[in-house]
Amino acid sequence: MRPYIHGRRNLIHIIDVRETIRGLLRARKYLKQVSSSGVLVLFVGTKRQGAEAVAREAARCGMPYVSDRWLGGTLTNFRTIRNRLTRLEELDALIPSEAFGGYSKKMQSSLRREHRKMLRNLGGIRTLSRLPECLVVFDPKKEKNAVNEARKMGITTVALIDTDCDPDVIDLPIPGNDDSIRSIELVAARLADAILEGKSQTAAASQAQAEGAEVAGQAGAGEEVKASKPAPKAKANVKRPVPKPPKV
Repeated sequence: MRPYIHGRRNLIHIIDVRETIRGLLRARKYLKQVSSSGVLVLFVGTKRQGAEAVAREAARCGMPYVSDRWLGGTLTNFRTIRNRLTRLEELDALIPSEAFGGYSKKMQSSLRREHRKMLRNLGGIRTLSRLPECLVVFDPKKEKNAVNEARKMGITTVALIDTDCDPDVIDLPIPGNDDSIRSIELVAARLADAILEGKSQTAAASQAQAEGAEVAGQAGAGEEVKASKPAPKAKANVKRPVPKPPKV
C-alpha cells in the first residue's frame, strides 16, 4: 500500500486522495465498458456498516449482491448454488399457495424457517443466472474467500481497499476508507452510476439499430410496391402512309 499512502500522522496512515480518484475513474471506465455488453457484476459487502448501502446501490443498477454472508463455493461450486436458488423459488411459490395449508404445523414452521434462512443468504443473488464478469468488493481483507474464488475462476475484481489490505490480489484497487459508511456509500453510488451509464448506452444502441431496421424495411416495401406496378407499354412507332402523287 506504500504507493497509495500520502503520509502518517499520529500513527494513522493517510491515503492519497489523488490515487483514490485515479482508482475510481479506472473502475468506472471498466464497469461502464463491461456493463454495456450485458454481463453481470456481483457486489460483495458484508460489513455491518456498509451492507445496506451495497444492497441498495446494487439493486438500483439491477445487479446481484451479497450483503449478509458469503457462502463458500458461490463461484467455484456455482451449480450447487443454482440448485439452492431453484429450491428458494419453489418455496416462494409454495408458501402463499393453498397447498401449504395441507401440511402439518410443524412442517409449515420448518418450511418457513428454511425460506427465511435461504432468503437471507441467497436473496441478493437470485438474478445470478451465470457466473459474473466482475466482482465489486468492499474490504477484500474481510471478503478474502470471495476474492480467492474470483481469482481461481478468472473473474476481474474491483475493490475498495484500506491501508491494511493487499492491493496485489486486486485487479482494479480503489484506495480509500472501507470502514466509513459515507465512504462506502459514495464509492458504491459512483460504481452503480457507471453501470447504469453502460446499460443506457446499450439500450440506445439497440433502439437506434431497431429504428434503422424499421426504416430499411419500409424502404424495401416501397421499392417492392413500385416494382409490382406494371410498367407502361411503349407506343410503337407507326409510320403514316405517304399519299402517292396523282397520275397526269
